[in-house]
Amino acid sequence: MTYFVTGGTGFIGRFLIDKLVKRGGTIHVLVRKSSVKKLDELRARWGADEKRIVAVVGDLSKPNLGVSPADLSKLKGKVKHVFHLAAIYDLAADAESQEKSNIDGTRHAVQFAEAVAAGCFHHVSSIAAAGLYDGTFREDMFEEAEELDHPYFRTKHDSEGVVRKECSRPWRVYRPAIVVGHSKTGEIDKIDGPYYFFKLIQKMRNALPPWMPTVGIEGGRINIVPVDFVVDALDHIAHKKGLDGECFHLTDPEPWRIGEILNMFAKAAHAPQMTMRLNAKMFSFIPSFVVDSVMSLAPVRRIQKQVLSDLGIPKDMFTFVNYPTRFDSRETQKALKGTGIEVPRLEDYAWRLWDYWERHLDPDLFIDRSLDGKVRGKVVVVTGGTSGIGEATAYKLAEAGAKMVLVARDPEKAAPVMERIKAAGGDATFVSCDLSSLDDCDKLVVQVLKKFGRCDFLVNNAGRSIRRGIASSYDRFHDFERTMQLNYFGSLRLIMGFMPSMVAQNGGHIINISSIGVLTRAPRFSAYVASKAALDAFSDCAASEFIDNNVHFTTINMPLVKTPMIAPTKLYNHVPTLTPEQAADLVVEAIVYRPVRIATRLGIFGEILHAVAPKATQIILNTAFRMFPDSGAAQGKKKDGEHKEVELTPEQMAFAQITQGIHW
Repeated sequence: MTYFVTGGTGFIGRFLIDKLVKRGGTIHVLVRKSSVKKLDELRARWGADEKRIVAVVGDLSKPNLGVSPADLSKLKGKVKHVFHLAAIYDLAADAESQEKSNIDGTRHAVQFAEAVAAGCFHHVSSIAAAGLYDGTFREDMFEEAEELDHPYFRTKHDSEGVVRKECSRPWRVYRPAIVVGHSKTGEIDKIDGPYYFFKLIQKMRNALPPWMPTVGIEGGRINIVPVDFVVDALDHIAHKKGLDGECFHLTDPEPWRIGEILNMFAKAAHAPQMTMRLNAKMFSFIPSFVVDSVMSLAPVRRIQKQVLSDLGIPKDMFTFVNYPTRFDSRETQKALKGTGIEVPRLEDYAWRLWDYWERHLDPDLFIDRSLDGKVRGKVVVVTGGTSGIGEATAYKLAEAGAKMVLVARDPEKAAPVMERIKAAGGDATFVSCDLSSLDDCDKLVVQVLKKFGRCDFLVNNAGRSIRRGIASSYDRFHDFERTMQLNYFGSLRLIMGFMPSMVAQNGGHIINISSIGVLTRAPRFSAYVASKAALDAFSDCAASEFIDNNVHFTTINMPLVKTPMIAPTKLYNHVPTLTPEQAADLVVEAIVYRPVRIATRLGIFGEILHAVAPKATQIILNTAFRMFPDSGAAQGKKKDGEHKEVELTPEQMAFAQITQGIHW
């Protein structure tokens, strides 16, 4: 048996050749000259040598597939089956490319089949050939296709038309549904179909606990099949006699709705389930001209582009939200009867697809994750850089090749940090600065810009925390003033000082070390939380003003960290905390990924509780407030409380464990 395959090095083609190799005979594979090496590598997968799998150099865009006259002569009368799989399967591809590949490429493949007098021409089309037909599309239907305006639908339909109208050799057409990975291994080679929504699911998993109910869409029924079913069915039907001139739907007889599919993958990812799903058709009452008018607004277009870019979702994917077409596959099922070849249930293998995507195709895997790639040679200013989070951050950034500027008040404390950085080959400069003094802040900015000419990253880490209930602070208004002066005005002065140079260099990143308390509004920290909340709010406003200048802001709502700042509060010795090194890893994450915010699930959950159940949340926080009393020092008891070890009651210990990371 002699075969000829276009698209043999593609996803479906590789699995199809797996099947054909087992049948014996010779398999000729069309490849570009530049892809011959790729075919050589695949032979090892197939366990076949050059005699079994023969490379035929050609070009889909040329007549007769660009196959040389000599090769055409050799193959004439010998090819039993031509499998034409080569095409563009990408909704986002431009119309011209799709026309050349899908329509012209199919025409050239038909010409080739004619030239070599092939036994049968097998055209792998797509359910897209039906367009957006409203109803059930049968296998014997073709001209009835509707709404073919999109180039993907139109070129799939027209390429199938080329086979039906221009191919004089016996032919068979196959229309696979959306093809996902292998149901046994999850293997796939590119992000497509439902995979486009995996990043959204992953972000939900990272932001919310899995038991949190969320709102999603219901949508139409989307037909999905795994690649192993497609090639098993294709291989069997292609070799079965008496089926020439027919079309076969390689589809799922019982397709799922979009909302059901997304929930299957959310379950596989251990992400929150979309418990409440809204049917997208409920919004169809809005006139199309209103939607078009809104989407034509520049701000709306920018927002849409940014959101879809962050999630990796092509805009055209929303064409399928209310997908109206169902596919009858009775002829296919009849041809497969008794073979055991059937569509496996998506819910049984969804976890394999998710696992393979997250291990091999997640776009984040291809980001330069090395801190080195982000900060080498860049100027990084870290305040509070001689202890705690700042010190741990400084070591990591210096090791990655950054030009470190460490800012703190005490040169003596800075000496061992500077010595360690330089001993490891790092580049660091220390600047003594009292950040509660606005004049000192201004001098720091001038000094850095004079020496380096720029500031690429500013990490506002220095801060002051006061643990004292408001009732114990009636006569201590200065606590609020000094906390605001350092945590807010000091950081703000540096941001305002470095911002002009960042705008001028068209790039910069400001990272503010905030607190989980801003999200949870933990009692007893009103001075501290208010100062951090002010900086968070300013950063949110500023980020919107400077995003088109390539200046970015990241707020890290840091949970409790074991640093010198919390050392006086002895009860923290008994509650879960991050180490400074773990906190520094969050700073690294901010630099590498540039998120708007980094927060723990508990912090986000706390913010949600404040929004949806504020009274209940206040009761919970009041319980904690009474459970963890003010220190002796806060109560005016000199030489007491804060400097003694504190034994927590079982009730306090349990509460601290449940709410780990929150300041009490």
